[in-house]
Amino acid sequence: MTAWYKLDALPDEGRVRTAVVDGRTLALSRCGGRIGALDNHCPHQGGPLGEGSIENGLLRCPWHGYDYDPTTGRPPAGFSDAPTAYPVEERGDTVWVQLPDPVERPRSVSDVLVETLVAWGVDTVFGMVGHSNLGFAEALRRAEARGELRYVGIRHEGAAAFAASAYGKLTGRPAACLAIAGPGSTNLLTGLYDAKLDGAPVLAISGQVPSSVLGRGAFQDLDLSAAFRDVAVSTVTVHAGSDHAELAATAVKHAVDGRGVAHLVLPDEVQDLPSDAPAGAPAGRRADLAVAPPEAALAAAAARLRGARRPVVIAGQGARGAAADLLALAERLGAPVLTTFRAKGLVPDTHPLGAGVLGRSGTPVASWLMNEADLLVVVGASFANHTGIAPYKPIVQVDDSPSAIGRFHGVEIGLLGDAAVTVRALAHRLGEPAARDQRPDVAARWAIWRAEKARRAADDRGRGVASAAVFAALSAHCPADAVITVDVGNHAYSFGRYFESAGQPVLMSGYLGSIGFGYPAALGAWAATRSRGPAAEGARAGRPVVAVTGDGGFGQYLAELTTAVRYGIPVKHVLLDNGALGKISKEQLAGDLPVWQTALVNPDFAGFARLCGATGIPVFRSDELDAGMKELFAAEGPALLHVHADGELV
Repeated sequence: MTAWYKLDALPDEGRVRTAVVDGRTLALSRCGGRIGALDNHCPHQGGPLGEGSIENGLLRCPWHGYDYDPTTGRPPAGFSDAPTAYPVEERGDTVWVQLPDPVERPRSVSDVLVETLVAWGVDTVFGMVGHSNLGFAEALRRAEARGELRYVGIRHEGAAAFAASAYGKLTGRPAACLAIAGPGSTNLLTGLYDAKLDGAPVLAISGQVPSSVLGRGAFQDLDLSAAFRDVAVSTVTVHAGSDHAELAATAVKHAVDGRGVAHLVLPDEVQDLPSDAPAGAPAGRRADLAVAPPEAALAAAAARLRGARRPVVIAGQGARGAAADLLALAERLGAPVLTTFRAKGLVPDTHPLGAGVLGRSGTPVASWLMNEADLLVVVGASFANHTGIAPYKPIVQVDDSPSAIGRFHGVEIGLLGDAAVTVRALAHRLGEPAARDQRPDVAARWAIWRAEKARRAADDRGRGVASAAVFAALSAHCPADAVITVDVGNHAYSFGRYFESAGQPVLMSGYLGSIGFGYPAALGAWAATRSRGPAAEGARAGRPVVAVTGDGGFGQYLAELTTAVRYGIPVKHVLLDNGALGKISKEQLAGDLPVWQTALVNPDFAGFARLCGATGIPVFRSDELDAGMKELFAAEGPALLHVHADGELV
């Protein structure tokens, strides 16, 4: 079957151009008064004939100089290859071309891969479509048209990896990030290392050059499995004879079971191979990880806790799924709950036992209470050097990873098990505790710290807004159900100290500590809160998303604001601009070094936001913060609050 299509914007005499007709590209030409319409692909190597030129009455391919008759497609004498020529008719002052009906694209290996990922719960892909992943991208497009997944096209692959990492941190399920061969894939690595170090499941998918030229120095030819071997729990190249559904299924399984990055490499020609293989299903492929520690260890820990007079609970990111059980245990003991920075918000600072963040980004409330404690119950924390957990205190440690128990120093009792299951088991065996109620201590320490925060918020040297004032205003205006993403820099330390959480989960680049994480992570958090999969507690549907960044971090991915505008992603962005890499300046001074090469030249970020199609709100003084925050959270769509900050008042 064929159909006739009207042609618009015909080329001038002696010219050729590319035209898209019914989704197909044609090389339209006018030569000697005749209109020609050829298939746009040179039969030699697929070059775009519409980008060629007319020379001596012949259409010359721009790639290799092969010549063809512009109306019939025939090559000069001695050659046999020819592009398809389509019938053209002039009807009065209009020109029409006859094209065959489109051939339905057959189900392909890429369709098998995508259908399997969807079956395993992958519902979001962040990425950049390019020449070496087009077959897979087409399968994604078809799945999105069926309503099975969401694709978010980003401006830099690094942002895709950070977004996928944030999605995994919030949900415990993997999103995917997609890139082309070579530089597109290597751009993913920083965000993937963030996922690796913070234990976030992510699926990374790389296009690859055709297998026939792989390893021969072809354009963008890299050994991608070698490049990804350190960052990924698994990296596999999908070949023509592979069990394609099984490789996709095991990639998701590796990412979730290994709490890290699984990587698939897709050679260009494999993506489009026809396939009628069924998609892989997840039934029977996952174990229940909600396991309890041995009874003897539980009994010993319960006895130790029963006799403690001033126990404190320290919750890390691994305790997120046990928040309710952990708080119930703390209330029974009258024990303060301190959190690591990554777990900020697990217990609201407004709770009578909520003591805020411990460590370098923490509060004197938390550090004082830990110092007075006679037992630390540490749940799901890493004990890394920034956490500030005192190794000289008696410790009962709960973690679901054997390597985490006593990782850096010995603990009194180690409980290997799921956080929620273990905390409930401890509470069940606790009996009558000897602990004194520490609520009065918590309240007294907060009163002291809040008075100090108020003094700092009032500081004004006429050189910008104090960080304490910014986070006092954010504490007052941030929705209680928001998800907050935080970048790396002075603002992050200030956020940890000054922002009083109402229970909002916080996402950050915890152990990699990568600048630039904050804004792309907000895109990932938004997708997680609009997920089609089973919702984790932190990813409840429709939650607002707030990004908190400095000028240095946002400067690395500021083009992603256009991504937010394109997809209507309503990130509310609080940007502290001190015109410098302020944290590095402080580190230079702390090392008795001169401040060098940390100053930044910044745009008017509020104006930049408006140019991108978002709301941009400038704040120059602390008395403008309240109105600015109100406008930020009332805005439709993405919005940016540009706070001109005093880099000394952190």
